[in-house]
Amino acid sequence: MTGVWVFGYGSLVSPASFGKTLGRELRPGHDVFEAELAGFGRRWNYGVMHTAASWVDDDGRPHDRTIVALGVVPSADETLNGVIGWVGADELPALDRRERTYDRVDVTLAVTAVGDSAAPDGPVMVYVPRRMAIEHYEQARDAGTAAIEQRYWNLVDDAFRALGPDQHARYHATTPAPDIPILPLARTPRP
Repeated sequence: MTGVWVFGYGSLVSPASFGKTLGRELRPGHDVFEAELAGFGRRWNYGVMHTAASWVDDDGRPHDRTIVALGVVPSADETLNGVIGWVGADELPALDRRERTYDRVDVTLAVTAVGDSAAPDGPVMVYVPRRMAIEHYEQARDAGTAAIEQRYWNLVDDAFRALGPDQHARYHATTPAPDIPILPLARTPRP
């Protein structure tokens, strides 16, 4: 069976979210394993370009927002926690579509299994935000129009909580606090 392991550090830590994209259930300890990625740091730096969002303030006025999600940046002194999930060659195009303004980067030599997890027996990839997505976030942040979607924030937090208290605490300890608000956004897909 051909394919790759993919290191998840945000919403892909959730087996349900990861599996929904692949069209199959991902089972922890079988298809998904805890892992660490050395040489990268997690950041709230990815400006979503394929979906618009709005937020309604307390006075009932709508405001356009740029959705911000997690990304990673090269950082020699950092190691972040997450998971690796097996993605078959026929499933990879669906994941690439989901992560369309990220680059898929080979990090095989930088990933290690955690605890009782099996060591990956093939290539390991991670999705790194493209410069244009980071610039999209930076422009929206500077304009005061960037926000993290509350649903996404909860999804990632719950996914790490499901890994156990140590992994949940480590996620928060290794992820700098966002410099933008977390809001209940309404999404609108862009063509």
